[in-house]
Amino acid sequence: MPATRVRLTSAVTPKVMGRLRLASQGLLGQGFASVPDAVRWMTAMQAQDLGSALWAVGQRVPGSAASDVRGALDAGTVVRSWPMRGTLHLLAPEDLRWILDITSGRLMNMVAGRHRELDITPEDISQCRDIALKTVEALNAVDARPGATREQLFQAFEEAGQVTKAQRGIHLIGSLCQRAWLVQGPMADSGGKPGAQQLFVPFDAWIENSRDLGREEGIAELLFRYVRSHGPATVKDFAWWSQVPLTEARKALASVQDRLVELDFGGTSYWLSPETAAMLDDGVPGSRSMLALPGFDEYLLGYQDRSLVLAPEHAELVVPGKNGVFKRIMVAGGEVVGTWARTGNGKALGVVPEPFTGELGPATQRSFQAQGRAYLKFMAG
Repeated sequence: MPATRVRLTSAVTPKVMGRLRLASQGLLGQGFASVPDAVRWMTAMQAQDLGSALWAVGQRVPGSAASDVRGALDAGTVVRSWPMRGTLHLLAPEDLRWILDITSGRLMNMVAGRHRELDITPEDISQCRDIALKTVEALNAVDARPGATREQLFQAFEEAGQVTKAQRGIHLIGSLCQRAWLVQGPMADSGGKPGAQQLFVPFDAWIENSRDLGREEGIAELLFRYVRSHGPATVKDFAWWSQVPLTEARKALASVQDRLVELDFGGTSYWLSPETAAMLDDGVPGSRSMLALPGFDEYLLGYQDRSLVLAPEHAELVVPGKNGVFKRIMVAGGEVVGTWARTGNGKALGVVPEPFTGELGPATQRSFQAQGRAYLKFMAG
């Protein structure tokens, strides 16, 4: 059965397309009931910076607190690992293994040159696997600790003659995680305060139930879930996001397009769920919405082409010098209109807007301040 195809009228603008994405991502309306629900819907949420990832989830789970996200990591109902693009993501535990089966081979090929520079061989990785598992077992026997910190693994590697300097150690740990031997588990103890690091734990001990999907079936599911949670999006957006080769992505699209809607916008085919597309009939909500999203949020990062929501002339204000570090963004009515920053610390912690042009209007300023208060309450909770 062919996909439903929608030709958009001139009334549909890039801002409307942006608001459709906000809706798909649970950023308009009621959001999700729990942290695991939000993460499972998004399939994989960029989480290289943990503080940003906490707020990314918080924006999608009304009434939640940072402690709820940390609690989900502690309980294993959400996991954090390197499933794609060599960067950390939050995922539902049952999804990690089958996604790694799809993505890890290509990622290993991409880092092969760097591993040669670091003198990392397959034998080194196998040795470090054995060292890591023995280290965790020993710590567990002493104080019932379920895993090891990065520093404890580095120390064990060094004692066995495996150099960890110059990023060699983190590449070794990453390789163990990408092969589903280790995964990041509960938060590490930091003297009674919320920690910024997690313990590394044996994959099979932490994730007892994993889905089993073949490559073709898995890519089709990954594409469908990406479009459902990120649409409107193109097949090239998905191929960039997942690092699935474009030929395989297009084949997967052909197998799931009967469950999706195709939008022809500006001569390009965008895909989205029927539920999101139905909003076009009654008017897409959120025209007056203002969101203070974290750096690296999927709303901006999750697409190869970000020009629908971020004007190209402002791109370097979000990613200065194209250094890969995304600043926090303000999104008004589906458009990225500026960045925002934290000021002060402790009880004096606050937030300030940094609009791209001019100043925020009174109503937008009030909405931003409400978002700032929500952020501060969330992070303190």
